[in-house]
Amino acid sequence: MIQVENVLLSEDLFTAHFVCDLSACKGACCIEGDAGAPLAMEEIDFIEESLEAILPFLTPEGKKSIHELGVFTVDTDGDYVTTLNNGKECAFTTYDGNGTAKCGIEDAFRAGKTNFKKPTSCHLFPIRVQKLHEMEALNYEQIDICKPACECGSKLQVKVYQFLKEPLINKYGEEWYAHLQEVDKLLSKS
Repeated sequence: MIQVENVLLSEDLFTAHFVCDLSACKGACCIEGDAGAPLAMEEIDFIEESLEAILPFLTPEGKKSIHELGVFTVDTDGDYVTTLNNGKECAFTTYDGNGTAKCGIEDAFRAGKTNFKKPTSCHLFPIRVQKLHEMEALNYEQIDICKPACECGSKLQVKVYQFLKEPLINKYGEEWYAHLQEVDKLLSKS
């Protein structure tokens, strides 16, 4: 693990390659898994406050799930997560004309209806954040549905942390991200 300020980083973030390939995976990360997307309390508050602006972008099934269960549930680990449709895809999942899963929260953002793009856990995926007392640990979650993204990243020579530049800067700041670039240079020399 590598430490940058109060964040521990898996070396995989600097060695593995990744670029989402939605044409291959069809947004499977919005559909597969045993729980919804992890949410921070402030994200729950924002989603609840913006729900009327987000609802028009959702599927009828998503609207029904949210009406019945709310915008979040608590998973088996006691964490807040987005509600699922019948234990399957995230209730905020929408589909484009090609059947690719997208995010209804992000659709509302792109349409100028909200100023919240999407949950940090979704924006940072395939990085998973783990709280460790005073610190956080960032780990690269390697899963089968993302094999096309790994192939695409390798072809384009884009590392995981580079692909996730925007959400990493949003969460930790530009100066912190500049430290990642320095770490990458040092690791590349060794």
